[in-house]
Amino acid sequence: MYKALSGVILSGGKSKRMGVNKSLLKINGITSIERIALLMSEIFENTILITNEPELYKYLNLETYRDIEQGKGPLGGIHSGLIHCKTQKAFIISCDMSFMTKEMIKFIAEYKSDEKIIVPKADGFVQQLCGIYDKTNLSAIEEILKSEDNEELSTDVRHKRKCKVLTLIEMTNSKIIDIENEFQGYKGNEFFNMNTSEDYDFVVNSFRNS
Repeated sequence: MYKALSGVILSGGKSKRMGVNKSLLKINGITSIERIALLMSEIFENTILITNEPELYKYLNLETYRDIEQGKGPLGGIHSGLIHCKTQKAFIISCDMSFMTKEMIKFIAEYKSDEKIIVPKADGFVQQLCGIYDKTNLSAIEEILKSEDNEELSTDVRHKRKCKVLTLIEMTNSKIIDIENEFQGYKGNEFFNMNTSEDYDFVVNSFRNS
């Protein structure tokens, strides 16, 4: 188990496109978030859950913390996770990556880099909700979170507002891992996340047919 790196699970937001709480959807007999929680607890000595509805997740037996800055999306969850985790760095992951594997998490966790953010790029996208974030990013995160209500933004923040987590990655010294070339045996779906009912059907059918 990793002791110098904490695990931080983000329970997800309002799941507007799904229409129901996607973290509690069952896949092959267990909920989406339980699948991730079991995986993370096997790898990290300390794993915490960031959620604004802690009563829903008592069955996971994880330490839970609310967003400190409410209504700020995934970056708000990362912010709370970094503040509450017990180590300098945290492995952040969203609750709905049903195909994620222990091997992939360990590959990213052990990746040699001095950068303050280490995230993979796969399937044409930077997978910003599956990677390592250092507490030294907190000041940059807080600047971005405050920028929503502040007209006087720095130039770097002002022109990169399409995604707050990607804004952080672009503002910060970050390592983007080319997973498709660097991770041997990449299957092409480890980072698939569920956002719609069609996505959920795809995941359920994939497990049923595996």
